[in-house]
Amino acid sequence: MISEHGSVLKVAKYRGGEDHTTLVIYGTCQTLPASPVFTIIIITTVGEGNIVCNLNDLRGLTSFKAGIHTDTSGRSEKWVGSNCCRWEGISCDNVTGRVTEIRLPGFISTEDSVFQSQMEGKLSPSITLLTSLQVLDLGGLIGLAGTIPPLIGYRLQKLKKLYLYGNKLNGPVPGSIGKLSKLEELHLHENRLSGTLPPSLGNLINLNALFLYSNQFTGMIPDSFTNLTNLVRLDLHSNNLNGHIPERIGELQVLEELDFSSNLLSGKIPTSLANLTTISVLYLDSNYLEGAITFPSRYGQMRSLGFLRLQNNHLTGRIPPNFGYLGSLQRASLANNKLQGAIPASLGNLQDLTELYLNGNRLSGQIPKTIGQLSRLMLFSISHNLIQGELPSEMSSLQNLQTVDLSFNLLRLSSIPKWLAELPSLSRICLAGCGIKGEIPEFLRTTPSPIQELDLSVNHLIGSIPAWLGSLTQLYSLNLSRNSLASKIPETITYLQYLGVLDLHSNKLTGSISQVFKIGQRFPDGSLTYMDLSDNSFSSGVELIGEGAQTGIQYLNLSHNFLEGRLPISIGRLKSLRSLDVSRNKLGSALPVALAYESLLETLKLQENRFTGKIPREFLKLRKLKDLDLSDNLLEGEIPAGKPLSEFPVSSFSGNRGLCGKPLAPCKA
Repeated sequence: MISEHGSVLKVAKYRGGEDHTTLVIYGTCQTLPASPVFTIIIITTVGEGNIVCNLNDLRGLTSFKAGIHTDTSGRSEKWVGSNCCRWEGISCDNVTGRVTEIRLPGFISTEDSVFQSQMEGKLSPSITLLTSLQVLDLGGLIGLAGTIPPLIGYRLQKLKKLYLYGNKLNGPVPGSIGKLSKLEELHLHENRLSGTLPPSLGNLINLNALFLYSNQFTGMIPDSFTNLTNLVRLDLHSNNLNGHIPERIGELQVLEELDFSSNLLSGKIPTSLANLTTISVLYLDSNYLEGAITFPSRYGQMRSLGFLRLQNNHLTGRIPPNFGYLGSLQRASLANNKLQGAIPASLGNLQDLTELYLNGNRLSGQIPKTIGQLSRLMLFSISHNLIQGELPSEMSSLQNLQTVDLSFNLLRLSSIPKWLAELPSLSRICLAGCGIKGEIPEFLRTTPSPIQELDLSVNHLIGSIPAWLGSLTQLYSLNLSRNSLASKIPETITYLQYLGVLDLHSNKLTGSISQVFKIGQRFPDGSLTYMDLSDNSFSSGVELIGEGAQTGIQYLNLSHNFLEGRLPISIGRLKSLRSLDVSRNKLGSALPVALAYESLLETLKLQENRFTGKIPREFLKLRKLKDLDLSDNLLEGEIPAGKPLSEFPVSSFSGNRGLCGKPLAPCKA
């Protein structure tokens, strides 16, 4: 080897063991004309797989480990010695030896399974000593607490990907984060972060994914966000952000997914949204947005939009006729706004549409015949509007329709169209408040697809609950309330082993309620979770409450009947019960102590019965009780002192001549 001064140098290479190589360079070096110098240069290089850890990196990692007191994956426990480049989850640069990646995600994938690991402890600010980091992945560890280091932007300027989601981090996002000019992905969602969003985030011009959802952020969305022109996914949902959507949001030309839902945003939808040419997912629901829907303004705009949610806002005006230009739309919800006028016929152009929610508005006119062109439509909901007229026969072409909800309009159907029950895929039929008269039609017994949900409430149905209902063995929800049905509950109801919701209130039903507690056991605690048999003329069957398979009931209303007997001890088996109302019956005897075992009970209404004896002291165990009414019974003795009983008003205990003690008058000595 010849140097630039003409000196001759020789190289010898020696193996110094399996982990390093030594190069010895020796020879003469002619630095001055008469002064030859014999030189030896020794260079030790580190072998592949054994890069010496930088001291700052080592300090940062050991401090991070010291802040963790639980690691169910066991990864950090293997961090021993000083060669951090060999530690699990750590990657280093082969030339510099600096740590470039920390990958310790909560989800660990193997060939056989996915394991959810967990870390508990605090994120050490010393993590910022690793100044060559390009990837920091501590996402989904569930228990990692602390704050995002304030100096993160000054020290980790090579960072490209930052994943801290799915933890317990709190405090603000530091303003210095805007100095991470190379950052491409920022995932801070599902934490407890708070404060306002720093405008410096708008400096991250290389960012393509920004996920800040499910935190506690407040304040406005910074206008600087519109500078993030490389952003593909932006998700801020489920925070407390207020103010307007930035007017220039439409400048994010490569944006594909935008989610601002479940915040406190107000004002109008920016007209620039129509300029988002690549947008496929747009969720602005559950805010306080007002004004008209202004997009698309012309054909060709937003041609990739497939999923649109605008529900639960204060939007007004009509559904624009241009809505039919959104040719890629698959799911759309405009529900629960203040939209009015007719449903535009142009909706029939949305050939890819599978779900359409228009319920909870002020829409009027008739259902357009063009709805029949939506061959892929699976769900159609227009309940709680002012739609009138007959159902268009063209709807019989909806071969893929699974759910239809036409409830509470001005349809005045008189009867259920037979073609509706002949739709091959229909399994959920909701026709509440549609003016249907007569008996429950038998053709519902033989629908091509098994009925899973049937809501015919608030109509003018008469006759009996047909025994053939027991053949609808896939039925999950049955609502026949607020009609004029007059019969007993058929024994065949016991065949409905998937029945979760049963609402028969406000009819003229008689006999025993025992059949519902005999429904077979398909699930460990039974299938029923909600049952309302109130406002009928039932007289017996309470003794079976808690007997049999149905012990998972959460809501039970038997009020305003003629039920006699006593509440059984078995009622204590309803461990999931949150609301019990047996008021206005003829129930008597002592209050069962077993009610105190309903630890989740929030509502207990026993008024206007004939209960006797003392209020069990065990009722003090009902710590979640918020609504109590024991009035107008024959109870006596002192009301057990203490919460929650002492916190209820006088009206909760009035009409029991023998009761005394707080909140009633003190007991006599």
